[in-house]
Amino acid sequence: MSTRLDIFRDIIAGRGERPHLTAAWQHFVGREYDPVDFAQASVEFVQRWDWDWVKINPRAVYYAEAWGGVYDPDNYEGVVPALLKPAIGAPEEVKKIAALDPNENAIFAEHIGSARAIKQALPDRAVIQTIFSPLSVLYQLADLPLYPGQKTSTTSFTQADLLDGYSVETKHALAAIAGTLAAYVKELLRPASEGGAGLDGIFYAVTGTASQGLVTREQFDEFSVPYDRQILAAGREGIIVFHTCQDDSHPDWFADWPIDALQWDQALPANPGVDTDFGVTPVAGPSSTLFAPGQDLNKLASQIETTVKARTGKPFLLAPSCTIPTPATDEALSLLRRA
Repeated sequence: MSTRLDIFRDIIAGRGERPHLTAAWQHFVGREYDPVDFAQASVEFVQRWDWDWVKINPRAVYYAEAWGGVYDPDNYEGVVPALLKPAIGAPEEVKKIAALDPNENAIFAEHIGSARAIKQALPDRAVIQTIFSPLSVLYQLADLPLYPGQKTSTTSFTQADLLDGYSVETKHALAAIAGTLAAYVKELLRPASEGGAGLDGIFYAVTGTASQGLVTREQFDEFSVPYDRQILAAGREGIIVFHTCQDDSHPDWFADWPIDALQWDQALPANPGVDTDFGVTPVAGPSSTLFAPGQDLNKLASQIETTVKARTGKPFLLAPSCTIPTPATDEALSLLRRA
């Protein structure tokens, strides 16, 4: 009898009798800093809603913490802990970013352990870990915006100060981050019997760095693509779900990359619609914002129905466009689950 992991593999390969599998993910504010409690919260969420596949959704700042960023775990601003000290406080500090050993670094080791626990509790499902691109991680280290229009709390310099003023040093930092994340991915995919997490793949997110307003296409090709490809190469032994975030996110840039599934926000006006065929299995579904309290459930139901109809006869993964709010309403999650 096929497990949901088997069906997941069939769907991303474009085959199989079941048309789609469903999942959602959110942050577990208050349960993110204890790896045992975080793993338990993740498993409870999957089991409560019987999600078919699992995107692990760790605390949003753990990459910055690995390189020395300091946050207040008792003081959240939305779903992000309050920043006390960035890893990069001035443009010239980009020079200090060095490669890390994911087994020796306490932050990465913590997340390898929690990922292992989640997979062991959910062996019949595809379990994948979230990995940000090196350029996204670098921006987070410097408390720079990850998305167009995003506000930051401490930074007096800009992306241009790094990409233009310290381009050589920035590329050294990006190479160090990429090498670290590639090694981390290998540990995530390594069987648990060999000391790894035993995961089935990764969820690779370029966040907003592909969106107009943060970088040009030329800057993206220079400061993101080489390092993205290094990590994707490390993840090829597993499943790669690729996520390009926000509006005007250019999913067409990535359709021929070595990935198994592609997610973009089909509900935003500057992005292609759900019926666009990029030749790779899509992750498609309603806007994640509609899961918050007070949102229009009829609109949510309509977006789910539109997605399912548009993909009739064609395999896809059904999921909200991004991380759902904390809290999300039970009514909204029930609509997604019933689909």
